[in-house]
Amino acid sequence: MSRRRAVAPPPSGADCTLVEARIRCSAMRHMARAWAETLPWDGRDAAVALFTLEAMTAYESYRNADDADTGLLDQPEAELARSAGIAAAGLPLLEALHWLTSLYSGLLDPDVRSRLGAFYTPPALAARLLDQAEEAGANWTTARVLDPAAGGAAFLADAALRMRMALTHCAPAIALAQIGARLRGIELDPHAARVGQRALDIVLADLAAAAKRPVPQIIIAADSLASEAQPDYDLVVGNPPYGRIKLTETQRVKFARSLYGHANLYGLFTDMALRWTKPGGLIAFLTPTSVLSGQYYSTLRGLLAREAPPVAIDFVHARRGVFDDVQQETMLAVYRKDAAAGRAQIHYIYVDGAAETRIVRNGTVGVPSWAEGPWLAPRQATDSTLIAVTETMPGRLADLGYRVATGPLVWNRFKSQLRDTPGRDNVYPLIWSEAVCTDGRFRFRAEKKNHSLFFELEPGDDFLLVREGAVLVQRTTAKEQRRRIIAAELPAAFVDLHGGVVVENHLNMLVPSGEPKISLNVLAALLNSAIIDQLFRCISGSVAVSAFELEAVPLPPAGALAPLAALVAKGADRDTLDRACAALYRTTA
Repeated sequence: MSRRRAVAPPPSGADCTLVEARIRCSAMRHMARAWAETLPWDGRDAAVALFTLEAMTAYESYRNADDADTGLLDQPEAELARSAGIAAAGLPLLEALHWLTSLYSGLLDPDVRSRLGAFYTPPALAARLLDQAEEAGANWTTARVLDPAAGGAAFLADAALRMRMALTHCAPAIALAQIGARLRGIELDPHAARVGQRALDIVLADLAAAAKRPVPQIIIAADSLASEAQPDYDLVVGNPPYGRIKLTETQRVKFARSLYGHANLYGLFTDMALRWTKPGGLIAFLTPTSVLSGQYYSTLRGLLAREAPPVAIDFVHARRGVFDDVQQETMLAVYRKDAAAGRAQIHYIYVDGAAETRIVRNGTVGVPSWAEGPWLAPRQATDSTLIAVTETMPGRLADLGYRVATGPLVWNRFKSQLRDTPGRDNVYPLIWSEAVCTDGRFRFRAEKKNHSLFFELEPGDDFLLVREGAVLVQRTTAKEQRRRIIAAELPAAFVDLHGGVVVENHLNMLVPSGEPKISLNVLAALLNSAIIDQLFRCISGSVAVSAFELEAVPLPPAGALAPLAALVAKGADRDTLDRACAALYRTTA
């Protein structure tokens, strides 16, 4: 097979500006994806791993002005890979390695990538999380560091550079040995483990050359969740994979202390991190914000509060351009094992692309007395004062005499019973989420595709019938919407007129539990207020408006709601109601 060094047209590699290099890399990624789409499903992961390794070798040889060649690929794939490596040479080292290692994850079949959780951390976020750990006391001169989901080695590469800087007083051979002894990565995917180790080889290549010995094997291919963890590490850091996982009975026993219902991978990795970390050591993880509020993580929150309370949390303000193909709201959090619970420092980190960040400090929060409940955390500067007020408010929805239920009808299981008109005794109004309007009004309608106004009950369907008034709340809203909580009163008079209604599953129903202490319309007015919207955003990190989260919203006592009730009775406008609700939380609207 003939071999020649790929030559990319100018501007190329280090000869172009950073902006030009990023544009060039983006174009190369599109070309590489087009090539990967031609690969058969069977063996695609191995092929894209070889492609990535070829690109990484080309990158290193271009930087070193030599003609190293892996011989891993045939033409023209090898030329494309080497051109990709040359394009990356115009980027700063850690950004280039992120771009190169992300070739592997980004060229995988989407289903395989999702199953592996292969979404690699941009260097800006990896650096910020390591900065947080450093601020919390991580000492790169002595620390033993583990990344249990090493992926593209974003954290390990940065940590290796920090260790190296801390060891400049040592001879190269000693510094290299120290890094090899104290830095460890575990990666389930053997192809990703090779790619990650290759990144570390590049980071430490000149140190290894000066020491006249190879870079140590830092990343091993293994299953972190199956390991017998020992508390050997001063820092466990990483971006664990997300997604539900079905556990064996043995695994459920192993992780019982952190499980509630469905198991999620990042919850299991957090549990394992506690086992790997020394007393006084740190866990620094990038995870979805839902870990702070979701019911499935309630037991995990209790475990963290007892064994490793948070010391710092950053909320990442960037939904696009940070993780390829991921829309999760994320956070960077540092926990200290065996520490007394205190107040965690909150920051917002604004991310522009892979390499630039802007950090804004915003107060502190404490772990609530009921640690298994949602943890309120400020999402914007004005939230800190509000949260401080709510920390003294023990009232919840149950204290006002209400509970949350889910609309019982999953309509696509009962398609044949949808009706456009009434006409029989067992046909009832069908309430969809569209009946709850954004202005807080209830409007009986079914205007969307496949929606019908009525539902015919059949024998055995009595559980679907709702016979009392309620406050209805949409179950799914996004943070970009003007309101996260969209509520409306389902009037008891409407229910009585029809002898009952059927409520569809995309609605929460706030129904009386015993004797309610406030009326439905007052509760709806409170929930639709700007202050409750702000408070809910401090709780919820996902698009779901869950019963668990609604029942955890701090609320004023019933006696304090009398002025609001008077305004509702007078038909006050929304602005007036917002001011009255804000006053209940000692703020202004």
